[in-house]
Amino acid sequence: MAGKRAELEKRLEAALRRGLPGFRGLRASARLSGGASQETYRLDVDTDAGARRLALRRNAGGIWKDEPEPGRAGAACEALLMRLAREAGVPEPEVLLELRREDGLGEGFVMEWLEGETLGARIVRAEELAAVRPRLARQCGEVLARIHAIDLEASGLAARLQRVEPRAYVEQTWAAYKLLALPQPMIDFTARWLLDHLPSQPRTTLVHNDFRNGNLMVGEQGIAAVLDWEIAHIGDPMRDLGWICTNSWRFGQRELPVGGFGERDDLFAGYEAESGLRVDPLHVRFWEIFGSFWWATASLGMGNLFRSGPDPSIERAAIGRRSSECQVDCVNLLIPGPVEVLSPPSQAPNLDLPRIDELVRGVRDHLRGEVMQSSEGRAQFLARVASNALDVVLRELALGDEPRRHERDRLAQLLGRDADLEPLRWQLVEALRDGSMPLDAAGLAEHLRASVVNQVAIDQPRYSGYRAAIGELPL
Repeated sequence: MAGKRAELEKRLEAALRRGLPGFRGLRASARLSGGASQETYRLDVDTDAGARRLALRRNAGGIWKDEPEPGRAGAACEALLMRLAREAGVPEPEVLLELRREDGLGEGFVMEWLEGETLGARIVRAEELAAVRPRLARQCGEVLARIHAIDLEASGLAARLQRVEPRAYVEQTWAAYKLLALPQPMIDFTARWLLDHLPSQPRTTLVHNDFRNGNLMVGEQGIAAVLDWEIAHIGDPMRDLGWICTNSWRFGQRELPVGGFGERDDLFAGYEAESGLRVDPLHVRFWEIFGSFWWATASLGMGNLFRSGPDPSIERAAIGRRSSECQVDCVNLLIPGPVEVLSPPSQAPNLDLPRIDELVRGVRDHLRGEVMQSSEGRAQFLARVASNALDVVLRELALGDEPRRHERDRLAQLLGRDADLEPLRWQLVEALRDGSMPLDAAGLAEHLRASVVNQVAIDQPRYSGYRAAIGELPL
């Protein structure tokens, strides 16, 4: 590990010496926590003007790719997008240096370091941001209007970014999920609903495509930077407004639909004032539903990278289990209603000392205690992720086979066939995909609601969408 860090810093120094005027030396580098698909590092450097802090953003693993992955802008285009946005009045850090293949660092770029909060959970709760939070939703609307006004032809983006129409976006997302061969009926139900309710003749503009709380840097004056342009495309601009309203990015503040800090009316007012165009709330709602659908499938895709081997990080595995959070948001938006939540047996069998649940609990507590206290940065972050994953294991152990037994019984009644759970679930999925199962079929909504809600009770019972589904929070 020390050898890899030394080699990284050696190559960084050479790249900075090549492309950063006045560069004298690299003092230190540190990888920041998070970043499942991209890596971000804090760099402390010496220059002719004195000490300076910078940020490096590069492909995960330091990989160089001649062509961007499908659906991704690529590092060079991401740097261009940040420069164009900055020129358009969008808060952005200045891009100072783009990496070259010969740097041996992978695709990426170095930019100025800006101060501000980027953790979504802190943005919605930090006391020092209390005064600015009421203004953030309107600022988001204003910033998005500036992004959407960037001239695609004059900027060269028309030739560099993928164009994605709403129907194609739904179908591509659905197809990517199907390739995973994981039967998740609520995802298929939502895809069917989206294709039945496509927006009519939307505008076509630059779309950031990941504009949400967690990809914004916020300071005491408001938005300090818009981050992570890696999946920008050309398409329906209302995708951006719907995405920041998606419940996954409210960080528990469900009652404030815009990023957990503001109201839709303020978001729309800021957009309309800056753009001169009216916002249709139903159009935005379509993209809010799509947001939960898209993240449900993307979460499974990230989990599959853990299963298949390219990225064995516990972070990937944990994200895979977040799919049920997004699916319960789809339930709340499309088929809300009463649901029964299963309870674990009063006492687990006591035949071993320690029991399997006690062993898991011991490892979890070790991670949360000694490991987290003796680590920092990404190592501490991953220890927290791992301990949370063991909470999922404990909840699933406590319930045993009951959730799957109940699901099987409901499916047997819904489909009129007695079989094991897996073939029954696949039968429902195929019926949803080929259209032979109507979305309003008797018993379908109740089955989907019960299955998804009981799954998220295992995966994350503190999630606000789950609490809304069981009536603890307003829908």
